[in-house]
Amino acid sequence: MSAADLIAWHMGGLHPIETVLVLLLAFGPFVIIGLVVLLRRRREGSPTPQVDESNTGRDDQPDAIGR
Repeated sequence: MSAADLIAWHMGGLHPIETVLVLLLAFGPFVIIGLVVLLRRRREGSPTPQVDESNTGRDDQPDAIGR
């Protein structure tokens, strides 16, 4: 048995409940934040870009530098 094997198995195998707890601790926060983002996007609605139809292409109004 190598030193790496001893380090990996120094506490023995995990009980099935311990395995579940490790997985929950490892991936649970990512699942929760994903759900929060999903729910917030649904609640706020997906903003669609609105076309500004007020500008008809006429040059009768000055631009930002006053021309």
